[in-house]
Amino acid sequence: MITRLHLTVNETKSAVAKVFANRKFLGYSVWMDPQGSVKCKVASKALDTFKHQIRSRTRRSSGRSLQQVVDRLRPYILGWKAYFRLAQTPAVWRDLDQWLRHRLRAIKLKQWRRGTTMYRELLAMGAKPWLARKIAANSRRWWRNSAKSLNGVLTIAYFDQLGLPRLL
Repeated sequence: MITRLHLTVNETKSAVAKVFANRKFLGYSVWMDPQGSVKCKVASKALDTFKHQIRSRTRRSSGRSLQQVVDRLRPYILGWKAYFRLAQTPAVWRDLDQWLRHRLRAIKLKQWRRGTTMYRELLAMGAKPWLARKIAANSRRWWRNSAKSLNGVLTIAYFDQLGLPRLL
């Protein structure tokens, strides 16, 4: 029947294998938990594609406001979340959510550019003076500064106000 329809079978994608033989299907991968129940997770290639798409949409040198970046991310995140909603790995969702907010915090710091602007804006957002001074002193280290110490200023609630959907 395949030859009559002039179809070709992709040998790399098609296989007859056990469920746990590390096969991927439509972006999902199947695994077994310690209790012996079968669960599905997002395949590693799909995770890499998600991160690549987020990186391309959140370039720090794009010249857009953070609200514009979030507005551009929103449809992609909502679609990706809806497609992979059957995945049973909450730690992966939590890590992606944290990574995404970390990336957006770095964009915000880059937009402020100078240490004096960072200091002033962080104080206006309610940061403690010693924390604002610490971040402003290393004004060119956006990724490092956007880690744990900035989480108390640019909180999850801040990103909720911008309209960033959560992955959890």
